[in-house]
Amino acid sequence: MRYTVDKTDAGQRLDQFVTRRIKTASRAQVRSAIDEGQVTINDEATKPSYKLRVGDVVEYPEIDARQEEQKPEHVDLDIIYQDEHLAAINKPPGMVTHPAKGHWDGTLTAALLAKFSQLSDIGGASRPGIVHRLDRDTSGVLVIAKNNEAHQALTQQFADRITEKEYLAIVANCPDRDRDVINEPIGPHPRYRERMSIVRDDPEAKEAQTFYEVAERFDGFAAFKVFPKTGRTHQIRVHLAHIKHPVLCDRAYGNRARITVGEIARTDDEQIVLSRTALHARRLKINHPVTGEPLEFEAPIPEDLHSTLVVLRKYRSV
Repeated sequence: MRYTVDKTDAGQRLDQFVTRRIKTASRAQVRSAIDEGQVTINDEATKPSYKLRVGDVVEYPEIDARQEEQKPEHVDLDIIYQDEHLAAINKPPGMVTHPAKGHWDGTLTAALLAKFSQLSDIGGASRPGIVHRLDRDTSGVLVIAKNNEAHQALTQQFADRITEKEYLAIVANCPDRDRDVINEPIGPHPRYRERMSIVRDDPEAKEAQTFYEVAERFDGFAAFKVFPKTGRTHQIRVHLAHIKHPVLCDRAYGNRARITVGEIARTDDEQIVLSRTALHARRLKINHPVTGEPLEFEAPIPEDLHSTLVVLRKYRSV
């Protein structure tokens, strides 16, 4: 949807303006769409609080009301830990955390509604229990809040950066150093709305810091342990692509949708080894939101990433 602002609408907040024009969407949904770069002013992403000016061209998506109509779906969940306040889930690859355009069914939130009798509702009806998220193709540890007290405490831990997160990433190209830290601000991509990018002189950009160390080297590839200090959208994927080590099979930042045995073994074997982003949230350490007790959750390396490492060890060892 596209609209040019006139005198009648000038001075309004962007989120208020879009909410009034999309009758089926809540303000929370609209703010989320703006934060994700789906709403633009003059072809640029901005903040929900942006005040409209005469002549501004506003573009916004058709937000489907089904996002607020989550229905329970009985899907098997790998529960690592749970008590009356929280749960830790091993999210499989391919599962969307919460509903979004084109992904209404089979979401983690739908599975959570079927599994648990109580979940926090701070995030809105479309995100019950969701404290943080993982990209669709990223597997691994995800913490769920069962009540609002736990949700607020966990959210504060992530905001204060006292949580410890470790990821496994299989990347292209073998690095020349054993470990490093990437300090580069991340903001909306200037051309592609669904992507993020390194943007140093953009007021919308946010500081982002990622530590990594090499876990295993191969000819033309590597396995990294990645420790993100901040939690920006697509942070690990953007940062690793920036240093010329894109995550394997990352369609957005690596320009590769899949990899075959033949590509690794340098043969004509067309058997697909991997067809999703090679990123796994392996470990998460938090403090219990009520008792303060340290908790550490681990998710084993999934079969597809394990198989990829086996093929790399067989044909690309160094």
